[in-house]
Amino acid sequence: MYSHKKSRSDAWTVVSRRRGGPFTDAGNRRFRRRERPYNQTVRGAILLTVAMTGLGTGTFAEDAIQLATNARSIRQGEVVVFTATTPQPVDTMRARAFNRDLATFRVDATRWQALLGIDVDTAPGSYEVSFEASSAGYTTRATTELNITAGTFGKRVLKVDEGYVNPPDPAIARIKREAVEIERLWTQSEPRRLWDLGFVRPVPGRANGAFGSRSIFNGQPRQPHGGADFLSPAGTPIHAPNSGRILLARDLYFTGNTVVIDHGLGVFSLLAHLSVMDVHQ
Repeated sequence: MYSHKKSRSDAWTVVSRRRGGPFTDAGNRRFRRRERPYNQTVRGAILLTVAMTGLGTGTFAEDAIQLATNARSIRQGEVVVFTATTPQPVDTMRARAFNRDLATFRVDATRWQALLGIDVDTAPGSYEVSFEASSAGYTTRATTELNITAGTFGKRVLKVDEGYVNPPDPAIARIKREAVEIERLWTQSEPRRLWDLGFVRPVPGRANGAFGSRSIFNGQPRQPHGGADFLSPAGTPIHAPNSGRILLARDLYFTGNTVVIDHGLGVFSLLAHLSVMDVHQ
């Protein structure tokens, strides 16, 4: 899970702002939830050392925010789930990383979570992540360092229709128009969590196209692969990775029949190259 930034979860295709090549076709899409969560591989919470600062005219009792992180690994292209725990309920919780705000959501009376997608282009190194809890005019802040390492990305070499590598002039206006529309979608996420339980794979089986792979189409370098490909015969039912609302369901130049689902708080699923769409915007 992560925002529209280029990061991944093998359970589902993460929305990417990159385009430039085909995905694997995968038949008729009927969106149904499955109960078995896929993200069981995301595990191993690590308690982080944090620095607390009380602001305002007073501080919370035992002013402390405990931060824990849950991730498969802390490297380029991955997703990190932060859990912030306070000794007593708070009104709001803010989080920041990479010089931008992170969407937070309440888990229970004293626990909040935030999702952080690590872009494939993020330089390896140490980055500060901060959380700020506020209640009744009092504020407590906690910071920690996230040490990001380099990811391992392969290379895929494909022979595709020349129109996807060097689009004809009549298609350029359409491509630009669709690019603007897709960019606008990333700003329209619900400010609340719409997903429930764990995310699931859209189809059975493992992905056969690696996220982040450096792409070479017809001998020409293109942007890294922004999704995960699943090999499925035509007519295979496709499950929505989780609950959400349909933001887009129509044919696009590069990705064919495409469905974008908003799961809230900046988390999206993009399902591309569908043979049939059973949903509508």
